[in-house]
Amino acid sequence: MSFNKRVLAAVVAASVCSIAAAEPYPHGKMTAYDLGPVSASDKSDLTVTVALNLRNRDQLEQLVEATYTHGSPSYHKFLTTAQFAAQFGPSAATVAAVTRHFESLGLTVTRSATAQLHLTGSAAQLGRAFGVELHAYEVPATSFAPALHFHAPAGAPQIPAAVAGAVHSVLGLDNRPVFAPHVRRVPVGLPALKPGNDNTPDTPDLPGSWTVQDLAIYYDVNPVYKKGFDGTGQTIGIVTLASFTPSDAFTYWNSLGLGVKKNRITEIQVDGGSGPPSDAAGSDETTLDVQQSGGIAPGAKILVYEAPNTDQGFVDAFAAAIDANKADTVSTSWGAWEFFGSANPNADGPVTNPVTGKQSTVLKAEDDLLTQAAIQGQSMFAASGDNGAFDAADEVPADFSLVLSVDDPSSQRFMTSAGGTTLPGVQKYANNVKVNIKQEQGWGWDYLIPVCASQGFDPVACGIFAGGSGGGVSYLTALPFYQQGIPGMKKTLTGQALVDSSTSPPTTIVKLPGNFAGRNVPDISLNADPQTGYIVPYTSSSDGFITEQLGGTSFVAPQLNGITSLYNQALGHRVGLLNVPAYQLLKSGAAYSGNKPPFRDMSKGDNWFWDARAGYDQVTGIGVPDVANLLKALEDLD
Repeated sequence: MSFNKRVLAAVVAASVCSIAAAEPYPHGKMTAYDLGPVSASDKSDLTVTVALNLRNRDQLEQLVEATYTHGSPSYHKFLTTAQFAAQFGPSAATVAAVTRHFESLGLTVTRSATAQLHLTGSAAQLGRAFGVELHAYEVPATSFAPALHFHAPAGAPQIPAAVAGAVHSVLGLDNRPVFAPHVRRVPVGLPALKPGNDNTPDTPDLPGSWTVQDLAIYYDVNPVYKKGFDGTGQTIGIVTLASFTPSDAFTYWNSLGLGVKKNRITEIQVDGGSGPPSDAAGSDETTLDVQQSGGIAPGAKILVYEAPNTDQGFVDAFAAAIDANKADTVSTSWGAWEFFGSANPNADGPVTNPVTGKQSTVLKAEDDLLTQAAIQGQSMFAASGDNGAFDAADEVPADFSLVLSVDDPSSQRFMTSAGGTTLPGVQKYANNVKVNIKQEQGWGWDYLIPVCASQGFDPVACGIFAGGSGGGVSYLTALPFYQQGIPGMKKTLTGQALVDSSTSPPTTIVKLPGNFAGRNVPDISLNADPQTGYIVPYTSSSDGFITEQLGGTSFVAPQLNGITSLYNQALGHRVGLLNVPAYQLLKSGAAYSGNKPPFRDMSKGDNWFWDARAGYDQVTGIGVPDVANLLKALEDLD
């Protein structure tokens, strides 16, 4: 049954949100003004997260690989949270010593997760603890978002020498919004898109108006349903940085005739939550995440972890989902350029350890948590981003150079990176220009250049650059074990540097490491192009209840989340890190072969730099799954 839709034009410039409690996510290049030190008269307590080092690191790395290696005594013997903490978490003595140190500085210390502590105190106390002065900042209101206020260190924070051997990251000294949702609307400069009638998939709804039921037909999910697997007994986790209106999810599911339980959604407020639903905060992202994952697995329960949009909030939300270990599969569709901690002038910098001299960022804290998730058998999914090969395009000022870049947390080694495709069909536009996509291909909006040119627009003015499937090579995360030996893996290019051309002479902000054997992304893809995308019923904070045509890799991460919950039910156990069996199939030659190949290779399309090609590529990864066939392959590997 198709959704009864009234697709509205995408809202690109919404009115100012009237609820200031929901912070806006970063839009373009926000300019922040330093208001000076946080006033001593401000008695509001602040809380930061201190991430502690895990123990037995070498054994931990060996166990992760052994847990996913056939024939190993540890194969698929996933640990509980308590077992992980006992073997690899910080010792009781370490926790006690760190607690005593910070309590001696007047801070209140609580254990927030296996390897995380919360420190609470005044801005002055926290500043003294880490050798910095906290300043207040303001970003003025825009036509889209309210004014934003945050605090951040005026200098480089230092981990106290007394605990430097135990602490590797401090999160929350800077509480500005960092991450953006990976949802995309149709390009602003294109004429209206009319329904195509040639070469389109045989689904009830045309591309652009898809529901989860169209996806189930096209990607062969229905045979899994026919076997009685709908996610019953499974729990889906959503990590998000904006709240939502739960009734929007039920409206969507009920319109499709999906029999779902009324109490299936549980919202969990992390660090105080995300505030009320708000367009500027990205509530449409959370809405579609829940609708898509829960629509594909209508029998599953859903835990929505909602946190403030800060590096601290993001890490704490993952810690809550992973330490509770209730969610069998978890996805997020939020992210930022992986280098933001040191290269992006609009985000906070790393913390320096005075003993080792090394700097750490949110990336290290994420890696520890995702390692724990892999050991516990939790499947993790993240959108690869919607700026093609140039993930940083929306994060750095216009005068800065473009650099090949990938998205965090998609680029983390124990995360499945979700890329995007464009569906086949003739796209007909109101000015009589046509584009014929002959077969499903990697999503890159450069295929729309002729349509933009017919309107007199270049790709930037048209709004198509650099829209596409996020992909490329990480500068910071080494090639993980499951990608080693895979044909098509690339290293980082030489000569990449972030340069500020607004100065005379231009200023080099950072030179990025070339020829680095980094993690390649994405891993697996599904339809993500807004031109061939989906409908989302959504309660807008400015326009009321609307239905939008949307796309982006934001859809793919929760879709893979829901699909994997079906696999867990069918197999009778957690799949865990899906990357390992997926790349095993690719390496053995079984990914695209046989009567029922588990993947379809995407050999057409690009993401403005990398080309889709036979085998693995940095646009679509391994390709798109045939969901039923991939289940059979997983059963054979079991």
